[in-house]
Amino acid sequence: MTAGHGEFAFGAGLHARGLHKRFGGVQAVRDISFDVPHGGVFAIIGPNGAGKSTLLNLMSGLHQPDAGRILLDGVDLVGLPAHRRAQLGLARTFQKIRLLRGLSVLDNVVAAFHLHHQLPAWQYLVHGAAFARDHARCRREAMKLLAFVGLETRPSLAATSLAYGEQRLLELARALAIAPRVLLVDEPAAGLNAAEVERLAERFRILRERGITLVLVEHNMDLVMQVADRVLVMDYGEHLFEGAPAEVQTHPAVIAAYLGGG
Repeated sequence: MTAGHGEFAFGAGLHARGLHKRFGGVQAVRDISFDVPHGGVFAIIGPNGAGKSTLLNLMSGLHQPDAGRILLDGVDLVGLPAHRRAQLGLARTFQKIRLLRGLSVLDNVVAAFHLHHQLPAWQYLVHGAAFARDHARCRREAMKLLAFVGLETRPSLAATSLAYGEQRLLELARALAIAPRVLLVDEPAAGLNAAEVERLAERFRILRERGITLVLVEHNMDLVMQVADRVLVMDYGEHLFEGAPAEVQTHPAVIAAYLGGG
C-alpha cells in the first residue's frame, strides 16, 4: 500500500518522497511519491512527455533530483552515481537500446557481469588460470540468461544483427547479469509482437517469484494489466492517479488523459 506522502517510509523496498526535477523551464517531475514492496511489480504509465523516463532516470542515478528522497532498503540513493546504485542491487534497461555494438550476443551479457567478477584488478592484465575460470563462469551464467529471454540459439551473432525486439530482450539479459534486487525497465515491450509480449509477461512473473522487484515504464497496456500490482499514472510530470490495474482502467481522469477518453 502507498504510504502518506508526508512521512517517509524507511522499511524494506523502494520508496520515494516528493521528487522534483526541472530541465530549464520544464518541470519534468513534480512532487512524485511512491512505495514499491519487495517482489512487487510497479508500473508507471502516462502520455508521451509525462515524465515517466525522467522518473526512472532519477531512480537509476542517471539524473539527481532537485528535491526529494529515494531509499532502497533504507539506504538513501540521492547523490549516489548510477554505478553505486547498481552495486546496491538496482539495474535498469533503457528506452533507447544501449548494447555494445562491436560484441556478440553472448559477449554483451558477459560484459555486464563486471560488478560480480571475483578477481583482483591485476588478473585482467595477466590472464592466468583464475581469469580463465572466472571468464568461463561468466559465460555459463550468460548462457542461462540468454535462455531465460529466448536467445540461447544465437550467442555468436553480432548483437546489432538481432531484430529490434530481440535487442530489447538482450538488454533485459544484460540487466539481469548484475543480479539485481530491483529491476527498472523502460518500454520493454516496444518492438515486440504479441507472442513476444506474452513471453515477456511470463518472464516478469518468474522474476517476481524469484523475489526481484520490478518497476516498469510501458505503453503496452495489455502487458501492464497482466503483470502490475500497482500502477502510477503521470501527466505533465505530476501524479494523476495510483491504484490497482482494474482501478486505473476505469478512472475517469486516466481515461481522459491517456486511455482514449474524451
